[in-house]
Amino acid sequence: MKDMLVKLYELPEKCLELDKLKKDITFRRPLAAEKSILCDWVKKKFGDGWKSEVDISFSKQPISTFIAVENDKIIGFATYDAAYLNFLGPMGVLKNKRKKGLGKSLLFLSLSAMKEMGYAYAIIGGVGPAEFYSTTFNAKLIDGSDPGIYKGLLSDVPV
Repeated sequence: MKDMLVKLYELPEKCLELDKLKKDITFRRPLAAEKSILCDWVKKKFGDGWKSEVDISFSKQPISTFIAVENDKIIGFATYDAAYLNFLGPMGVLKNKRKKGLGKSLLFLSLSAMKEMGYAYAIIGGVGPAEFYSTTFNAKLIDGSDPGIYKGLLSDVPV
């Protein structure tokens, strides 16, 4: 899977989907006390690899993950600056909550935070839905980025 590049200096000031969804969904950074809850949820819904990166985000100040919460339940998340500095991902939304603006909202919050940190560009690592990123915030595929940073990743190490 290839990486994509987003020009943060072209990021819009507002995200209409986020403004609309905020009426029923809470978007925020998780609290340190919620680390095990979020990591367990990510592992269950998306796997160990993503859990590891979310875990690392709790070592940052502020925590470099945003979550979407509806009726006291996590329904989505986005992490940045975990695998590498200036990298966005992983990011996931429950299947039954997709296509409603949650992904775009979480992406916007993360990209905005990266812009505030002083980054001019953000790299979205190992993208799955490239069309989503290109149409949402004009992300561009990076030639030669597959397998990228995950080349040689340990996949099954006996303990």
